[in-house]
Amino acid sequence: MTRDIWPTEIRLLADKRVLAIAFDDGRRVEIPAELLRVESPSAEVQGHGPSERRLIAGKRDVRILRVDPVGNYAVRLAFDDGHSSGIYSWPFLLDMGERQAEIMRDYEARLLQKGLDRDRPGMA
Repeated sequence: MTRDIWPTEIRLLADKRVLAIAFDDGRRVEIPAELLRVESPSAEVQGHGPSERRLIAGKRDVRILRVDPVGNYAVRLAFDDGHSSGIYSWPFLLDMGERQAEIMRDYEARLLQKGLDRDRPGMA
């Protein structure tokens, strides 16, 4: 059985482009707002299955406006582009933080494949 992880600190950095999280097992992650936005666990981005997943472009400069607790298991992030429907669980955030280089490489490859980029808004 795996132990539940618990954040001991959640901090939005001054430029609002990075969410820093410390966990009770000593791990710390800093996740860019862009990655949190484009990989949002919301149905708007993920759909209701892999075939419905949407690719969101043009979010390099997105900022996080608010970090709101959801029960004792997650946070809801509100972004300056109006998106605020994703609920980010502690395991989701830790996984994203630890694998962010891999996730970003995959995201950039998908953008390239669809003729989109991180600076110009678009969706596929």
